[in-house]
This record gives sequence, C-alpha cells and structure tokens, in this order.
Amino acid sequence: MRWMKKYQERKCSAAEAVRAIKSGDRVYVHAGCAKPGALLDAMVDRAGELKNVEVTHILVMGEAKYMDPQYEGIFRHRALFIGHNARQAVNEGRADAMGIHLHAVPLLFKLGHLPVNVALIHVAPPDEHGFCSYGTDIGTNKAAAETAKVVIAQVNPKMPRTLGDSFIHVNKIHHFVEHDTPILEMPQFTFNADDPTNEVPLKIGENVVDLIDDGSTLQMGIGTIPDAVLYHLRGKRHLGIHSEMFSDGVVDLVEEGVITNEKKTINTGKIVAGFVLGTEKTFDFIDNNPICDFRPTEYVNDVQVVASHDNMVAINSAIEVDLTGQVCADSIGPKLFSGFGGQVDFIRGAAHSRNGKPVIALPSTAKNDEITRITPQLKPGAGVVTSRADVHWVVTEYGAVNLFGRSYRERTELMISIAHPKFRDELRAYAKSVNLL
Repeated sequence: MRWMKKYQERKCSAAEAVRAIKSGDRVYVHAGCAKPGALLDAMVDRAGELKNVEVTHILVMGEAKYMDPQYEGIFRHRALFIGHNARQAVNEGRADAMGIHLHAVPLLFKLGHLPVNVALIHVAPPDEHGFCSYGTDIGTNKAAAETAKVVIAQVNPKMPRTLGDSFIHVNKIHHFVEHDTPILEMPQFTFNADDPTNEVPLKIGENVVDLIDDGSTLQMGIGTIPDAVLYHLRGKRHLGIHSEMFSDGVVDLVEEGVITNEKKTINTGKIVAGFVLGTEKTFDFIDNNPICDFRPTEYVNDVQVVASHDNMVAINSAIEVDLTGQVCADSIGPKLFSGFGGQVDFIRGAAHSRNGKPVIALPSTAKNDEITRITPQLKPGAGVVTSRADVHWVVTEYGAVNLFGRSYRERTELMISIAHPKFRDELRAYAKSVNLL
C-alpha cells in the first residue's frame, strides 16, 4: 500500500517533527482532551531557538507550559475560547483572546483570516485505507489541519476511532510521531441528592427538565448545570442529541435507553457532536461506535442545521443576566473568563426550531448568596454574549420564565420572580428608579 510507505517514511521523533516550526509561525493545537502533549513538550523544549510563535486553539485540558511568563516573547497564545489554563495569561496581557461564535472559527482558517503554518494534531492510527481519525475532538481541528502548510500528527493507539466526517488521510500529514499515552480526561461531577451543596444545581436541573418533552433533541454546554439536567432526565423517553459536545452523562442515558435518537428530525438514530469532554468511559463509548456521528463545528453549530430539528432544546449557562434579558457568559466585568463558544449558535437555532426551546440556566446568586446573578445591570465592562432579543427561557432554582414576546416591563417582572428572594426588593427598587416598572 502506497500510503503505508509514506507513513513509514514520515515517522520521526517529536523533537525532529517540531523543527518544522519557525519563528513568527502560527501554530494550531488540537483542542480539548486531544491535546497533543508530546508535540507541545517538544515545541517548548525549542524555546531557546524560537521567538514570536503564536499558539492558537480553543480550550485544552491539562497544563499549557507555553503560556508561562518565562516564555513571553517566544510563545503567545491566541485563545479562541479561554480555558482555565489560559485565564491568567489573558488577563495579565500575556495572551490574546477573541470573541467569536464557535461556528465561525473554521472560517478563520478557510478564508485566510488566520493562516496556519503548522497544525499539531492528535489522531488514532491509520486504518486499512490510510485514514486517521481525529478521535475525541473534530470540532475546529479539521479545518485548521486541512488548511495548514505543515501537519504534524501525534499518533496514539489509545485515541478512539470516531466515525463520521472525522478523518484525515496519511497523504495529508507531513510528520508522524507515535506516542502511546492515556487520553487526557475531564473530571466529571457526581451528584449526591443528599448533599446540601448540590441542592441549587439539582433544582435548576429539575426546572429545566420540566421544559423538555419526550422526543426532544438536546444540546447542552459544559458545567454543573448541564450535568444536573442529565441527572434528572431519566424519566424521559426517546431523546436525541445534536450538540457541540457531550460527556459521561450522555453515555449513561444511552445505556439506560433514555437517549435513542429515534425521534430526531434529521440524522435520525445518530448522536451528532463535534467533540467530547469526559473520561475513559466516554472514550470507550465513542470508539468505533456507529451511533456516534462526529462532524466539524461548521456543521454541528450551523444555525440552520440546528433549526432543522423539531423540538430542539438548547441549554446553556451564564455568569449573569440583567432584568431585560441580556446575558453575560464570557466575563466577570472586564475580566475575561471563557468565550462565546456555541451558545448563540444553539440559542438562535433552537429559537427557529419547530417547538424549539432556547434555555439560559444559572443559579440566582454567587458567593454564598452574597451576590445576585439576576442583576439590575450587567457589571461595567461585562460582555453581552446573547442579546436580549435572542433570549427566550431563563431558568434559576426559583423557576423558569419565557421572555420572548414580552415588553421590558414584563421581562423585569418575570426576571425578579426567579431572582433570590433576598434581592427582589432591591431589584424592584432599581427597576422603578429607571422606569422599567
């Protein structure tokens, strides 16, 4: 087989492969649990030979040495979604961030707005036809690799072989670095109904689940609240998944027969997703599993594709929501925290779905009930991720309200009704002072 010969010829060590990176290059890194650690370690080892290398990606698991202060002037991160390991560098001005909808990220590469010199990817070994699977994260990685001048692949037998539009051929990869290592995991939250600290997220999850009909197709983001929703879904039937990502909770519901995908309007019978963030349980589930149809972000997050599903329920979280429905989900005041991700993609898609329900879910307070997250105004400097014109359902532990078609006065009354009781008088007084009530 000709591809096998190319594979053998292009095999090398990580140190040899990353010599393709030059000063001034833009390096794209495979995201999420698929972070190619061996390649990144080798790149950092070359720090003394490089300068002004831009390293770009959405969030990745684990450490990110190239963001350490000692590498300032050598590596600079461009965050397409700020992960936990990038927040300090971004807010100290040592890294850059972009506000961008997730569906649009591949366009940065395809249209040449962010030309990629070197793509570092993490793949499963080639199959009998010479195709390597992108594994746990197809997402934005396929577009970056397909447009990069040089593609370096960390080839790992532990990477699951995911199915769908999730493959790259050996012929398109310039260097192969074989590295057998466990896939990075994202710890999962386990709910204990008897633990009082779980009371608020579990109540929010219960309120969200009341909005979900049997046969609905779901999208859920990352975090405690989406996990709480999954916890409460066991009484539902024939649910489907079309989501930018999923994790261990979805696997449990498939095995219990709650998620069957049989009622989906399109891609019937399939879980459609761009990536997973989970543990070995999820990785084992997606390996060579025909129920899983992995697609790039430009498909999964396409508003028209999302809207093509009847009964689409999109569940996303927020940092704060003001009385008129403006949603901040990416910053705490001016301090950047995360990113746009796919929130607006799915909120708008669900809004245009037949019988769809776009949902923003959040606790009513923060810091042990010291701060209200249903706010008179967003904090100075806070970013609006989802505009008030896009917001429909808002859910807290105190209930669920639908703001669509409501005046600002009506919205204000509804938002106060789901705020924590200790802040309702304060919110009402503010609303009256600015003639919202």
